[in-house]
Amino acid sequence: MRAKCPITAFAAAMTLAAAAPVCAEETEPAAAPEAAEAGPSLVLAISVDQFSADLFAQYRRNFTDGLARLQQGAVFPSGYQAHAATETCPGHSTLMTGVHPARSGIVANHWFDPEIAREDKSVYCAEDETDPASNSHDPVVSAAHLKVPTLGDRMKAENPKSRNVSVSGKDRAAIMMGGHDLDAVYWWKGSGFTSLAGRKLSPAAQAQNREVAQLIETGAGTLEVPEWCAPRDRAVPVGDFTIGTGRFSLPADTPNAFRISPRFDAATVDLAVRLIDEQKLGRDTVPDVLSVSLSATDYIGHAYGHEGVEMCIQMAQLDKSVGRLFAELDKRGIDYVAVLTADHGGIDAPERLEEQGYPQAGRAGADLSTKALGEEITRRTGIAAPTGPLLLGGGGSGDLYISAGLSPADKARVSAELVSLLEAHPQVAAVFPSGELAEAPLPSGSPQEWSLRDRARANFDPERSGDLTVLLKRGIVPVDPGRGYVSTHGSPWDYDRRVPMLFWRKGLAGLEQPAPVETIDIAPTLAALVGLEVPEEEFDGRCLDIDGGAANICRQ
Repeated sequence: MRAKCPITAFAAAMTLAAAAPVCAEETEPAAAPEAAEAGPSLVLAISVDQFSADLFAQYRRNFTDGLARLQQGAVFPSGYQAHAATETCPGHSTLMTGVHPARSGIVANHWFDPEIAREDKSVYCAEDETDPASNSHDPVVSAAHLKVPTLGDRMKAENPKSRNVSVSGKDRAAIMMGGHDLDAVYWWKGSGFTSLAGRKLSPAAQAQNREVAQLIETGAGTLEVPEWCAPRDRAVPVGDFTIGTGRFSLPADTPNAFRISPRFDAATVDLAVRLIDEQKLGRDTVPDVLSVSLSATDYIGHAYGHEGVEMCIQMAQLDKSVGRLFAELDKRGIDYVAVLTADHGGIDAPERLEEQGYPQAGRAGADLSTKALGEEITRRTGIAAPTGPLLLGGGGSGDLYISAGLSPADKARVSAELVSLLEAHPQVAAVFPSGELAEAPLPSGSPQEWSLRDRARANFDPERSGDLTVLLKRGIVPVDPGRGYVSTHGSPWDYDRRVPMLFWRKGLAGLEQPAPVETIDIAPTLAALVGLEVPEEEFDGRCLDIDGGAANICRQ
C-alpha cells in the first residue's frame, strides 16, 4: 500500500486550482474484479433526485459513461414510488428500508402538528423536534422520525464491522438512505458539507470543502452543450423571465448558483470517493454500504423544468459523474453492486407544456392556498380558530390539518365543508378524509393499477398525516413561478411516481424487465445479494431476480 494524492476529477473537470487534498492510504489501482459467487464487498446505492422514468427514457440512448454501464445490467424502466406524496423525504425513505411511507412514518418533507409548541406548527421529516436547539427553519438533523431500519442499519446489527456511509446534497436524503446507525454522513448546508450535531468534519470532508470553497470564490465559465442538446436550446417565457437557454456559468461567490448546477453532483461524488478511502469501504469480507444521493437534477428541474437545454446539459454531466464514481471503485479493485434509482420524478414548467399542447397543464389557483381555503370555510360556516389559522398545510396539494382548538363538532363541520368545496373545484382530482384512509387496506398488486385512494393510503400515517388529503388533477403544478422555481413534483401521477431502477455488478447478465416494480423492492434484493436474512414480513417489497434467475439469489 502507498499514500496517493490524485487531483480529483471534480477539480480537473471544473478547472479548479484547489487546495492540496488530504491524502488517504489506498491500494494500487486494479481492474474491477471478476464476478464472484460470494456477495459483493460493497453495496453502492445511488439516488438521482427527480430522475423520472421519462427523463431516463428520453436520454438513455445518449449516455456513454456511468448510465450506459448501468444499462448493461438489470434494467427496470418502470420502477414506482407508488405513494401519492412524491417528495424527497418519503421517496428516499423507501429505497433502503423496503417499506412504504405508511410504515416508515415519513409521510412528507414537512408535516404539521396543530398541538406542537411552535408558531408555524411545522415538523421537518429529518429532525428531532424534541431537541431545544431544533426549529422548523434550522432543524437538528436526525433519523428520529424514521420508524424502521435501513439496509445499512440491518447490516451493522448483523455485524458491527460493516460500515454504513451516506452522502448527499440534502440532509433528508442522506438520513433517509443511511438510517440510524451511520459511521459517516454528510450533506450540503449553506456553502459546504456538514454532518450530524456533535460530529467533527473528517479530513475527507474538510478537503472537499476547501476545494469547493475555492471554486465558489473564483467562479467558473459555462458548461459545454452536447450536440444532441441543440434542439432544446430555446427561450421559453415564464412571467417576466425566460428559461431554456442556461449554460450554468458560475459567478464568483454565488453558492446558490453552484448548488443549482451539475457541479453540485460532481462535488458530492468527489466526497463519496474520499469517503471510500477514509472509511476503507469494500476492503474486507464484511460488506459495507455507501449511499449517494445526487441532488442537482432536482434543483435544476425546479429552476428550469425538464425539457430545456439546462436539463439536457445536466443529463450529460450526470452520466459523467456516475461513471467517475464507478471508475474510482474499479481502480481500487472493489467488488461492488450498484443500484441507481430516484426518489420521485417531475414535470416540466407549465408554460412549456402549454406550448406543446399538454392537456390541462397549468398552475394551481390562488383559491387553493391554505389561507384562501380557511377564509372561505369561515365565511361559509362562521367557524374560526380560537388562535392562529383555521387550516395548516399545502393548500390544494397534499395534507390539510384543521386547527386543534376546535370542538369535535366544529371540526367535523369544517371537514365536511372542505370536502364539498374541494370536490367541486375544477383543479382537484380527489379528496380523502383521514378516517376514510385509515379504514382502507394497504394496497397491493401492480402499482400501475392503484386507485388514487390506494396511492394516498400508501403514505398515510394516522399519527402524522392530515385531516384531509387533497390530490390535484394531472398537469396542475402547485407553485407560483419565480426565478429559480418554475416547477415541482409531489403529485400522485405517473410522471412523478415512475422512476428507473438499474442494477449492475461485474459479470451480471443483462436483462430488461418492463413490468412495473417498486422502489421498496430494492432493499430486499440487496439484502438477498449480501446474504442478509430478513423476515419477509419486515419488508413491503420483494426480492427481484436481477440475475435473470441464474444464481437464484431470491431463493437461496
